Amino acid sequence: MRAPGGSQGGREAVAGDILLSVEDVSLSFGGVKAVSGVSFDIRKGEIRAIIGPNGAGKTSMLNVINGFYHPQQGRITFKGEARPRMRPHDAAHGGIARTFQNVALFRGMSALDNIMAGRTLKMNANFFWQMLRYGPAMREEVEHRHKVEEIIDFLKIQEIRRTPVGRLPYGLQKRVELGRALAMEPELLLLDEPMAGMNLEEKEDMSRYILDMNDYFGTTVALIEHDMGVVMDLSDRVVVLDHGIKIADGTPDEIKGNQAVIDAYLGVAH
Repeated sequence: MRAPGGSQGGREAVAGDILLSVEDVSLSFGGVKAVSGVSFDIRKGEIRAIIGPNGAGKTSMLNVINGFYHPQQGRITFKGEARPRMRPHDAAHGGIARTFQNVALFRGMSALDNIMAGRTLKMNANFFWQMLRYGPAMREEVEHRHKVEEIIDFLKIQEIRRTPVGRLPYGLQKRVELGRALAMEPELLLLDEPMAGMNLEEKEDMSRYILDMNDYFGTTVALIEHDMGVVMDLSDRVVVLDHGIKIADGTPDEIKGNQAVIDAYLGVAH
């Protein structure tokens, strides 16, 4: 894991332009408020953590960002364009990719083919040529395979590239899922608990890939994660939710010293 840059509790802050802005967003299911009046932004090139106890509204917030849910109040502004009703396909075409708490892969397909599936939105050949796998479709597939092979090399999964993902251990499945998201070449990657269920070695590996991906591909990351050690080491800034309300926003050092966060999430200090 890369050493924190200039801070005891996180990376040195990134001062990029605002890529995505969440403005006064509220989301309810019946009488239950999942998110209430939440505002924050994500800057280009940073790793932005969203944390909070169970039921805080973190995953609901990601679902609003990439269009699975539509808020009753507020809006999302992405790359300067206000999108009051972002739809998942709009988000994907616009440069937002997503991984999930539970691995969502095609279990009977190889790691290579799963990552290739992430290139679908980049393919322009018509259905006829794709069925024949000839002419423009074949040239396009070769081009996209080069990109996928780059990602396979980056994630160091060459030895399992032909293995059906259903046969892989959990940690490698999560790495393949990350590869599929990277294959979309996202400007913003939403990671929903990417290290849930991992052992210490797997967490260290995933942390390194997230940091290297941020550096090598320049991918902006929004991260939900319960492991506070991981959050504090990886993040440039952290926003904290509790019962759907934003209670804190700042650098990892600022969050660690915030009494409201300690009470709500980290436990009462001794």
